[in-house]
Amino acid sequence: MSRPFNFSAGPATLPEEVLQQAAAEMLDWHGSGMSVMEMSHRGKEFMSIYEDAESNIRELLEVPQEFSILFMQGGGIAENAIVPLNLSGGQKADYVVTGNWSNRSQKEARKYCSVNLAASNEANGHTHMPAPASWQLSLDARYVHVCSNETVHGVEMHELPDLNALGSAAPLVIDFSSHMASRPVDWSRVGLAYGGAQKNVGPAGLTLVFVRKNLLGNALPHCPTAFDYQVVSSNQSMYNTPPTYAIYIAGLTFKWMKEQGGISVIEQRNIAKAQLLYNYIDGSDLYISRVTQDCRSRMNVPFFLREEKLNDLFLAGAKEHQLLQLKGYKTLGGMRASLYNAMPLEGVQALVNYMRAFELKHA
Repeated sequence: MSRPFNFSAGPATLPEEVLQQAAAEMLDWHGSGMSVMEMSHRGKEFMSIYEDAESNIRELLEVPQEFSILFMQGGGIAENAIVPLNLSGGQKADYVVTGNWSNRSQKEARKYCSVNLAASNEANGHTHMPAPASWQLSLDARYVHVCSNETVHGVEMHELPDLNALGSAAPLVIDFSSHMASRPVDWSRVGLAYGGAQKNVGPAGLTLVFVRKNLLGNALPHCPTAFDYQVVSSNQSMYNTPPTYAIYIAGLTFKWMKEQGGISVIEQRNIAKAQLLYNYIDGSDLYISRVTQDCRSRMNVPFFLREEKLNDLFLAGAKEHQLLQLKGYKTLGGMRASLYNAMPLEGVQALVNYMRAFELKHA
């Protein structure tokens, strides 16, 4: 029996090959007599899993050696506090608000530092990205924070801002939870990038942080030791017990990505999937997208039925067609299809076919 197509925004669908391998290795990993969940995080078995995962994600994303890769916990929401605790010095940081998650980020940061709201698209309902040239950056900001893809509102920065060109010497901090490993990263423009794994990389419970080494060692005195990036880096993410099984699954996913041809191939697939869905929505009389075309997310596609009374009927029919988790975010309504790396083109085609049939029936 074929599996349904799961369009959840996260925790999200995983490659079937990864799930099959994890199932086969559940009781006995490589003849060790242990499940990965039972291993010591400092034992040679798990250390080989960790080292492979770290090496493969560095290779996939072409992460320069001047970056430390940290395997942490708490998700992007915890990083909303951990970032200012490590980088702000209790002083000022610039935040660009482009949707639900970056708004939560700036609110949390205010507990630890002064926040300058450099730009916001709230006035237009978070339907476009404010142009970097319009940002009101501070001369004394310790960092500039952006969320490069907003899962709720479906807006994405297709190019990272060049802060130097904007007259800022501050490092760029990116929440890239929902597009991590879906496209290449211009690391020359990045000081720190963080993201929860539960979109493109693995299960919930793992957070990846990519941080320039010259930004380490600046944690505020009241920063919890387990959240001090310098401590985490110096201890190979083993200061406390890391999320071992989530790291294992992420490691399998990294290998799957390499087998697919790497990030450039995955990016082209993601572009094709998004174009297929957006093209149908734009040509439809029933469905609409509210996001400006030049900043539409490849990962998360919110869309709305012009007749909202049809919403429940649409979702019930989708489930019958094995198209799952299409209900929009609770504060936005409508529908949302998340097209992460593990969603095949066939899944998007199945969704478009269903949307077309539903539209013909209810035109």
